[in-house]
Amino acid sequence: MALILASASPRRRELLERAGLSFACIPARGEEIIQKGTRPEQAALTLAQQKALEVAKARPLDTVIGADTIVVLDGMIMGKPRDEADAVRMLTLLSGREHLVLTGVCVVNKGHAHSFVQQTKVKFYPLAPAKIRAYVRTGEPMDKAGAYGIQEKGMALVEGIEGDFFNVMGLPIARLLRLLEELE
Repeated sequence: MALILASASPRRRELLERAGLSFACIPARGEEIIQKGTRPEQAALTLAQQKALEVAKARPLDTVIGADTIVVLDGMIMGKPRDEADAVRMLTLLSGREHLVLTGVCVVNKGHAHSFVQQTKVKFYPLAPAKIRAYVRTGEPMDKAGAYGIQEKGMALVEGIEGDFFNVMGLPIARLLRLLEELE
């Protein structure tokens, strides 16, 4: 029985490696589908479940981890930016404000799905438009929910956090490790 990460995220891979886990990456390929009007917590959970269940169908004897991270501002879900203009728009909205980072996690083990959502509050410093544009030009925001990476150059945008730092990176690793221990 192997441990499988149903994601291509380099940040999730890094966190699992740092935790000392041996695993394989088999990214889910299906389209991420969320029904209009879905609550943010349910959206993160549904996306994580879709990923884990897709890969688990092909690897039923293995333990499969699916995860999805979203940024939520005033109840509005912010996924990955479509382009640079969208990244500028997102960062402008987040400037000087507090938002939530939600990561849905689903572990499929022995045919059963075990899921949770982790929430972290993040507050940004007020950001000058020139600083936002310069950050977007680095290309870093383009593959990240909310258009920033707290563990990279985006750390300069963050005034503070309340909750799990690793959740903001994309995987609440301590809580995941506890779940995996329970399933052994």
